[in-house]
Amino acid sequence: MTDAAYTQSGTARADAQDARMAALKGWARSVAIGTLGLGILGALWALGGWYIAQTPGMRAFSQLAPVPTFERLWVMIQRGEIWSMSAPSLYRVGWGLGVAIVIGVPMGILIGRLPWLRDLSNAPFQLLRMISPLSWMPIAVMAFATWDSAIIFLIVVAAVWPIMFATAAGVRRIDPAWLKVSRNLGANPLHQLVYVILPAIAQDILTGIRLALGIAWVVLVPAEYLGVSSGLGFAINDARDSLDYARLGATVLVIGVIGYALDSLCLLAIKRFSWLRSDT
Repeated sequence: MTDAAYTQSGTARADAQDARMAALKGWARSVAIGTLGLGILGALWALGGWYIAQTPGMRAFSQLAPVPTFERLWVMIQRGEIWSMSAPSLYRVGWGLGVAIVIGVPMGILIGRLPWLRDLSNAPFQLLRMISPLSWMPIAVMAFATWDSAIIFLIVVAAVWPIMFATAAGVRRIDPAWLKVSRNLGANPLHQLVYVILPAIAQDILTGIRLALGIAWVVLVPAEYLGVSSGLGFAINDARDSLDYARLGATVLVIGVIGYALDSLCLLAIKRFSWLRSDT
């Protein structure tokens, strides 16, 4: 190896090491800031619990403070209550989000590709989007034979719009030259869809799914106030009716942790399939 090649190789290794150290420092900084944020949230929670305990008319809610909540959470973990209450909710959200994807992605592609369909559907879709998903609850109860189906319908109504509009926006941003080149190379519409459109809008679809998941997770709890006897919403309602506020606080904490974990998975998927930039 010549001196120049050896020097170039050493420089490349040094640059790679510097990049790894920079990435590690960035990760450590993010973790530190995130931990600080959680610490501030915990301090505010503890302060609120202390205030409730010191207020005569609110002492019945003192079990919502951090210490009783975490004590009850530990008991729930030992008894396996966390999984038993979370599994039905995850099942309903999974089905609702899956149906929303099946409807929203193809419809979004059509809206993005066909201007006449976009103009035709814009007003009715915007009107329907602005209706609260929970407003459909009486109709869902009458239209579906089971409570699970009614809840899944409400989740679909909530989740389909961000997926559809994010997909349509991604399709409209595709460079027309890409489609022209693919046609010149002999690609038919199916080939364009599989090899050009879907890869180009993958990040937009995943971003829409992430937004939809957040909305669906929020809608889930009040939707489970219906006649079901399982799920996180039912657990909150049951804890409230039985005045078990430590269990109520623990269940709320479980909802937040699961929702955060699901959102983090979506964010990892967005980073994995991002072809625009690697540091989003």
